[in-house]
Amino acid sequence: MSEQSVVVTKLKGLYKAFCQSEWNPTITGILVGFFSVLIMAWWRPWGAVGALRNWGDWMMYGLASLFNTEAGVFWYYYEAPRSILVDSGSVIGIGFVLGAFVSACLGKEFALRIPPYREMVKAVIAGILMGIGASLAGGCNVGGFYNAIGNLAANGFAMMVGLVFGVVLGLKLIYLEMEHISWGDGGARTIEFPKAIISLLGLGAIVYLVYKAYGYSANEDSDYVAMLGGVILIAAALGYTMQRGRWCMVQGFREPHMTGDCTMAKSVMLSIMVVAIGAAVLKYALPLRADGYAVLNPMHYVRGTFGWGAVVGGFIFGVGAMFAGGCGSGTLWRVGEGQVKLMIVVPFFALSTSVLTAWLRDHDWEGEGMLGKYVYLPDVMGHGPTLLLIAAFLLIWYLVVTWNEETNKLIVPM
Repeated sequence: MSEQSVVVTKLKGLYKAFCQSEWNPTITGILVGFFSVLIMAWWRPWGAVGALRNWGDWMMYGLASLFNTEAGVFWYYYEAPRSILVDSGSVIGIGFVLGAFVSACLGKEFALRIPPYREMVKAVIAGILMGIGASLAGGCNVGGFYNAIGNLAANGFAMMVGLVFGVVLGLKLIYLEMEHISWGDGGARTIEFPKAIISLLGLGAIVYLVYKAYGYSANEDSDYVAMLGGVILIAAALGYTMQRGRWCMVQGFREPHMTGDCTMAKSVMLSIMVVAIGAAVLKYALPLRADGYAVLNPMHYVRGTFGWGAVVGGFIFGVGAMFAGGCGSGTLWRVGEGQVKLMIVVPFFALSTSVLTAWLRDHDWEGEGMLGKYVYLPDVMGHGPTLLLIAAFLLIWYLVVTWNEETNKLIVPM
């Protein structure tokens, strides 16, 4: 074999490994944790519901403008929200979806997958429930659980309790649906595109990401806008990684109770620990940038929901995520690969979280302590003990799911 043939073979092998093969869950979890810390160090932790809320705010503002009214719930939308191309949460969401889209295109996996009619109805219900749950908990599975614990906030533990019970109930309801409901089984189909077109679309998305990143970073009038250049690229890396590894947090809660498999649960645990260590390093003694600003706001994702808000919100979100077939982040990367059911989930998720969050803020439920307490664990016990507490919690979770994998004691019967 010639030297040129060897090089071509190696390049094809690399392309297959990075763009076509499904990534190992453990490696994927570590990468998700790494990029989570990286975006923290760059500016702020990432999340999914912030994008959805901004998009929902724009939908509500559009409706208020269309009907030319500020009556009722439309009163909250008398001013235009921040642009979807400038709001940091929205930019994260856009980058995330585009990263997943690039992964699906390069892997020749992108197609419009239209679900059965019943799944479309479930998508509407799922989106509404996920929006309500995320509003009460102070975030979806990312901001309310994963990044909350990772950012050393007690409310993340409370949301996890609700998530577990919500996923179990959602699983039972799905089993009942499978047994008793036959309506709406038809209508599923897949619209595929020529592979050459898919490749061009993927390359186009890469060009757009680079173009937007350069445009943001070249802005000399606003440090806020300039920082978005790194944000959109890191968010795209997160979306690419999750789509390539089929990484979904709700699967980490569902599979132990459905099949006993705890592979994704262990990956989520490892990823949370990576984020927690990174956050502790970044937040310790509040190191400053050259411009005098703190590297990271220590109160990111520390929400006043350590109480019934996070537990009930997590429960409702868990049920909704089971109906959707994906969590907050899982919804977005599945949109990027062409899942129409999740495309239906997004607007209803966006609208419900927009309306309820606006109402809660107007009545200051979180500020008045009506959803729970603000508890930043390092303020209570210090950074070292906080990391030990998180490690102990994750160890207990690991022992429970691995024990269940051997015994099947926690599996929900059909």
